[in-house]
Amino acid sequence: MRPQTAIDVVADDYTETLIRLNPSFATELGLPGHETEYQDFSPAGQEAFAAAAREALAALDGLEPADDVDVVTLDAMRERLGLQLEIHDSGWDAAELNNIASPAQDIRAIFDLMPTDTPEQWGHIAGRAHSVQTAIDGYIESLRSAKEDGKVAAARQVSIVIEQTTKYAAEDGFFAKLAANARTDEGPLPADLQSNLEAGAAAARVAYSRLAGFLAAELLPAAPAADAVGRERYALASRSFLGATVDLEETYAWGVRELDRLIAEQERVAGEIRPGASVEEAKELLNNDPARQLKGTDALQAWMQGLSDKAVADLAGVHFDIPDVLKTLECKIAPTDEGGIYYTGPSDDLSRPGRMWWSVPAGEDTFTTWAETTTVYHEGVPGHHLQVGTATYRRELLNKWRRNVCWTSGHGEGWALYAEKLMQELGYLKDPGDHMGMLDMQRMRAARVVFDIGVHLELEIPARWGSGTWTPEKGYGFLKANLPISEGQLKFEFTRYLGWPGQAPSYKVGQRLWEQIRAERESRPGFDLKEFHTEALDIGSVGLDTLRRALLG
Repeated sequence: MRPQTAIDVVADDYTETLIRLNPSFATELGLPGHETEYQDFSPAGQEAFAAAAREALAALDGLEPADDVDVVTLDAMRERLGLQLEIHDSGWDAAELNNIASPAQDIRAIFDLMPTDTPEQWGHIAGRAHSVQTAIDGYIESLRSAKEDGKVAAARQVSIVIEQTTKYAAEDGFFAKLAANARTDEGPLPADLQSNLEAGAAAARVAYSRLAGFLAAELLPAAPAADAVGRERYALASRSFLGATVDLEETYAWGVRELDRLIAEQERVAGEIRPGASVEEAKELLNNDPARQLKGTDALQAWMQGLSDKAVADLAGVHFDIPDVLKTLECKIAPTDEGGIYYTGPSDDLSRPGRMWWSVPAGEDTFTTWAETTTVYHEGVPGHHLQVGTATYRRELLNKWRRNVCWTSGHGEGWALYAEKLMQELGYLKDPGDHMGMLDMQRMRAARVVFDIGVHLELEIPARWGSGTWTPEKGYGFLKANLPISEGQLKFEFTRYLGWPGQAPSYKVGQRLWEQIRAERESRPGFDLKEFHTEALDIGSVGLDTLRRALLG
């Protein structure tokens, strides 16, 4: 057992502060005692998080690493917390609003992780539902303060969040259904608890209705029409999602080349599916193959679970060290219809397993296995579940901050894309259809590099895709040509990229940096792939510059 160091103490104390400041984080970790609360979303709450970061950085000053683990912790905390303060000083943290990852969604989404087995647990849900009002009021205060400072999300984002929050508040929306469908393993809730839950759900609906009204009446008139955020804000966002500083023009040019390479590879695989077939013709053949079709969300959930369970069984002890407690991954249909597929990690004590969630857009009930096989590997094993679960499991090595707080998109999503490619390398995508599906996903991520950097920096469009500089309108057609998803998913993703600058490219750029690190290690004597993966996963999710220094010295 590694002894706790002075640097670990600072990291653990900072984590405890975050749990106190953000009760939803405690719920994510499965920690008791904060089930009915929310963080303070007001400007004062934002400043409290900044003050905690400053205090932690000050406590680290003068401390010397006791071992290699400390070296990484010190490097990672200084990078992550320092950047957090830069973003806070920019004022954009108070203006946070988009269609996927802002308080507008987070306040609702935490209910998805709350257990529902007992009356006591439903009491927690009722209590948190009553607290939605205060959370929303604080959020409105921050948005109003940012507006007065000239910082408002683009009109497109404000409009879509008005739609989302109006749905949450509807008579048949999330909160109404939450109360109407409440029951324990033993049956209906006691009458007084049911009444309290219904009152909380009604209050939450009122709060979300108030948020929708504020957005429509005050924020939308002040929202800029332009979606592009410009170089300064984009560079800051890119660093936040990568934990690395990259040359944006060079990365954009690489994304264009990588997209061309993947399209050429798809054309080759199309010929394997049917000689002479184009990529579109090959995909049409795959879509029409009854053996590759799933009908309904129950079939989708069962197929996901079966494929995930097989991957775990095959890889454990052969290509990866997978502890028994991490061999359980639950595949679930999400309770929303907003689109998107995502992973939520296990609780800190591992009593709640990691979960893969599929948010199916309304009206969609047919799915194709060839297109989604690689997604299960991305979200599950060897992707996010193995990565996040390993960091949570390694409590004897990593402090609380390293295990549960330090998540960097470029590291995490880059690993998940690396995992997709690794499954091909290990022979799990030999079927031409499954191979085509993996290439589709890789192509989508490369296109996102081109679109995201191109639109937000208003760069020149490659000749293959048009002329002039990028605009969202030109970009939509480009995405439609390169993203193998439904129209509903496409609209969601298009809006996501515009409202969450720098996040979408972090997948493919992160994969690039992961592969560069592995290539450097492979060039050294005695390289062993399984040992490399174990060493890399044991570090946990850190910024990619920190990862490079840790693995390459």
